[in-house]
Amino acid sequence: MPIGDGSLIANRENFIMHNGLRLGDYIPFYFGTRMPMLFVIHNGFNNVKKTASEQIIYCITSVFAIVDHQLEFVYTDGHGVDELTGFFGSDTVADILDHIDKAAIDRKYWRDDKDLDLKRRKEAEFLVRNDIPIGAILGYAVYNLAAKQNLLNLGIDEALIAIRPNFYF
Repeated sequence: MPIGDGSLIANRENFIMHNGLRLGDYIPFYFGTRMPMLFVIHNGFNNVKKTASEQIIYCITSVFAIVDHQLEFVYTDGHGVDELTGFFGSDTVADILDHIDKAAIDRKYWRDDKDLDLKRRKEAEFLVRNDIPIGAILGYAVYNLAAKQNLLNLGIDEALIAIRPNFYF
């Protein structure tokens, strides 16, 4: 079941990237936690269905895991559909920390009257084409014990599940 802003999801399906592929052909990962879209989902803003934190699961991978599995990917220095955002291919992955703004990504909040581009940079994306094999998933972060129990009931190894309420609003 899709989660998030339906109009943004539709926009991503039609957004053609620099490589000629659709943004919607990729699984988007953020580089951090507490992203603006999670805030929208948590509060039910912008006609987005409000979703309780314990129903949202962080699926965690890493750039290294994706590279090791030889998966096709691109990454951005900001929100994928923003005109100011730059796209980068796997040939530049060694320079990823030069392209993304880790300080912006790690900020707890994204509003700063002295930096009107902060929100876009916080939402930098790591985009993996097609599916991700289970071996590339390093773990899951959940809001509380009830959410952890739901994953355990699905057969997820307990060692892969971390309770991290500070990742949520």
